[in-house]
Amino acid sequence: MKRPLPIFTMIVALMLAFGMTSCTSMLTGLYGVKEIKLVNEKIIAKNAKRFNIPMADNYELDTAYLTYLVSLDTSKYKLQIKNHYQPLQALYYDNAGYLKSFQVNCYAGGFPNLKWERDEIMTSFPPKQQAPVDSLVSLQTQLKFLKPLSNTTKFSIENNDYIVIVFWNRFMGRQSKRFVRFIQENSKLETNKKVKIIYVNNDNVFVGI
Repeated sequence: MKRPLPIFTMIVALMLAFGMTSCTSMLTGLYGVKEIKLVNEKIIAKNAKRFNIPMADNYELDTAYLTYLVSLDTSKYKLQIKNHYQPLQALYYDNAGYLKSFQVNCYAGGFPNLKWERDEIMTSFPPKQQAPVDSLVSLQTQLKFLKPLSNTTKFSIENNDYIVIVFWNRFMGRQSKRFVRFIQENSKLETNKKVKIIYVNNDNVFVGI
């Protein structure tokens, strides 16, 4: 299968991010979207601090993740692939590896900020259904594409009831910051089970494709 063209990166990062068919520089500016740039660990750490992301739980997404997604059957899994390719995502897995809730930017809506709490989705843990839950990417597959950073601490799936994988980035600016806050606040609703949130920077996946 052919690799995506450069324009596909722009479409995904800027247009599909908000579920739109067209997007202007003024509109992306109002959403706080920045130019997509290559980031290193220093830049990731700087932005993680701004977004209140613990470095012990922070990872970088391997750019091979894109190759994996586009290697799947696009005629059968077109919607699922689109969902898993979005800039902002939260995937709620139980410790058996099943996806229980899926939050994705293109389903959030809202202006000038994405409305993650729409329809009271965030009033329970895991959050209520937003994006369709699928089995396209298992927890074990997700973990294979996560690259630990210098200060990342190992964790055990078995020691947790839920594993929440949060995809975030620098170029989504305040939308990333707000998203992380919503996920963190929602996790506080679960008081009986152990929840492990891991944060995955995916800036470089959208660069140089």
